[in-house]
Amino acid sequence: MSKHPPTVWFGLMTLLLMVSACKTPQATVVNPSLPPRVMVKSKVTSTKFLTGAENTESYLSLLRNKKVGVLTNPSGQITYEYPYTYIDTVNHMQQSGMKSETMHIVDYLTQKTKVDLVKIFAPEHGFRGEGADGELIVDGKDTKTGIPIISLYGNSKKPSKEQLSGIEVLIFDLQDVGARFYTYISSLHYVMEACAENNIELIILDRPNPNGAIVDGPILEKEYSSFVGMHEIPVLHGMTIGEYALMINGERWLKDSLQCPLKIVPCENYRREMPYSLPVRPSPNLPNDQAINLYASLCFFEGTNVSVGRGTDKQFQIYGSPFLTSYHYSFTPKPNAGSKEPPQNGKECCGEDLSHIPKISHLELKWLIDAYRNTEQPEKFFNSYFTKLAGSKKLQKQIEGGMSEEEIRATWKSGLSKFREMRQKYLIYPDSFLNTN
Repeated sequence: MSKHPPTVWFGLMTLLLMVSACKTPQATVVNPSLPPRVMVKSKVTSTKFLTGAENTESYLSLLRNKKVGVLTNPSGQITYEYPYTYIDTVNHMQQSGMKSETMHIVDYLTQKTKVDLVKIFAPEHGFRGEGADGELIVDGKDTKTGIPIISLYGNSKKPSKEQLSGIEVLIFDLQDVGARFYTYISSLHYVMEACAENNIELIILDRPNPNGAIVDGPILEKEYSSFVGMHEIPVLHGMTIGEYALMINGERWLKDSLQCPLKIVPCENYRREMPYSLPVRPSPNLPNDQAINLYASLCFFEGTNVSVGRGTDKQFQIYGSPFLTSYHYSFTPKPNAGSKEPPQNGKECCGEDLSHIPKISHLELKWLIDAYRNTEQPEKFFNSYFTKLAGSKKLQKQIEGGMSEEEIRATWKSGLSKFREMRQKYLIYPDSFLNTN
């Protein structure tokens, strides 16, 4: 047992964190075991945090004199700086300074560069993000730029050879949230596979995972693979989308064990433990940081008769159903921009409001278990979609069998340990500043 009291250790850790915070940020620490040809070496000297998309100096040269496509949505934002001059009316002198502007990557490439952008690919919810949950997105043209848009959600999740025709390099810029069933990482898989089959280079502009390094939940069993869970990973994988792409390639998860011609532009001056608040919602039903933090835990309710607030302004921050009448909080889902036909549409749902609870740092099962134990119709609680979300039939059987959260979590331990070991090989950013040396 340590001879130092807990307060001393707390003080030492606080001091260490303060010292780290006061340091001048260093260039992104890149895992030396990663393929050097894949990682785009930074050309920036700024000490500011930059997403991969904002690190334009490092990747624009890779697009020069090439036909370029891009897969993105409203989350593909860039904030960039540019010089300007003005007249100092006090000293009657011309002065210079820097201004910043935020715009979408497509608008930036078409307006501020000479990049030949020829096609836009759109994931679930569409390019401009106006599609409701599950809505079929069709091909068309971007009204702002006139560039053709190809939907990768609905009937065609993987770009065809014809759709990729004329493209020499494809940019991938989507904001993920770190959950297995968030479909952007499934779109990533199919795009990587298509690029591998057609020998097209894929450049991933990395962005932080807002759920940081959280690795938790049951591991998907391969026989239950679907578009809401393609690979044998836990519900919360604790990786950025760039790191996840490295894992797909490294573990040979693409069809016929293909490997995608891949380059990754990392975030700069980023540490995984840094809090990261998304500048725009990554999809219509994740409106804020609270929803993003609770998403992985509450998404299980999508495989039950319980609403998670679709059709309200508190999506993924509340839950309830007409069969939980013992709960005191209530809401009534109605069609809105994010959900045209929300579950339990027009019915009063009783449940809980989680919109103001503290941030959680693991996959939380208590709400799901409590709802099952308190529902008036347990035989109708689960539906077939639950198995796809859980990645196996085990979780439903465990809950129906009366297992406690602690007992259920114990069954994940071995799988999570093996995944963490595999995950370590593909990390671009260390899990903690304490591990950077």
